[in-house]
Order: sequence, then structure tokens, then C-alpha cells
Amino acid sequence: MLTDGGWEDRRGGFGNPGRPGGTAGATAAPAPAPAVRRVRSRRGAAAYRSGLAAEEATARHYERLGRVIAARRWRGSGGEIDLIARQGDELVFIEVKQARSCAEAALRLTPRQMARIMGAASEFLAGEPRGQASFCRFDVALVDAAGRIEVVENAFAA
Repeated sequence: MLTDGGWEDRRGGFGNPGRPGGTAGATAAPAPAPAVRRVRSRRGAAAYRSGLAAEEATARHYERLGRVIAARRWRGSGGEIDLIARQGDELVFIEVKQARSCAEAALRLTPRQMARIMGAASEFLAGEPRGQASFCRFDVALVDAAGRIEVVENAFAA
């Protein structure tokens, strides 16, 4: 509803139509055209599928090395771990990064993301018999556009 002070939303806040709680006089960015949204949606879906394919290829790689995949896309309250592999009493938390090149993929792992992964791993370890004293490491699997996999073992230790 339009008042003397600007647009008022149903909760009593002032702003622009469709922007509850916005400030009077602020302008909303125009919504992307439907064609742009479809392209973004397809690009996002393609990235999602290629990410799943990279995770599957990485899981097969670890299985060939004799590891059992204990969990895929394990989600804790603080974040998600792409793969968790187990061999005996050792756990390997694996972050999969996919890009055109392995070098480009490596640049996509941020310190903030590493902290989230470590927090989720701590939560996972809480359910293990040895808890936080469990033997574990953090690997990063870099997957390029051709499907080649480079594993950086114990990547978070550096």
C-alpha cells in the first residue's frame, strides 16, 4: 500500500512493492528476463551433474585403492563432506573440486570452506568408536574437464 512515506508492506515496514521491509525510495534491481533465468538454471543443473560425475569417479578411484566409501555427501550441521572413505580404522574425508584444469579446481577451495568441512568432520567423528581420537586425514580430489583425477593427500595439513 502506498503511504506518504513510501510503500508500506503488510508487516508495517516501508519499502518498494515486492520488497518487504525495504527502505523508502530504494529501487529494486530488475528481475532477470525469463530466458536468462532458464540459461542460469540449465548452467546450474549442468554444473550439478558434472559435480556428481566427478564425485562418482573419485569414489571409484578410492575403491580401486582398496578403500570403502562410508558416506557420500554427508551433511552435518555446519557443512557437507563430499565423500568419506574408510580403510581399517582410518577415515579419509574427501572434498571433490571440478574445473577445466586441476589447477583451476584447486583455486576453488577456500579457507572458509575448509573450516566448514573440518567442522562437519568433527561432527562425523563424534559418532565413531574412537571419537575425535580417530585416525583421519583430509584429501582434496581435483578433477579436470577430461575426467583426470589428481588427489592431494592430507591437503589441509599444509
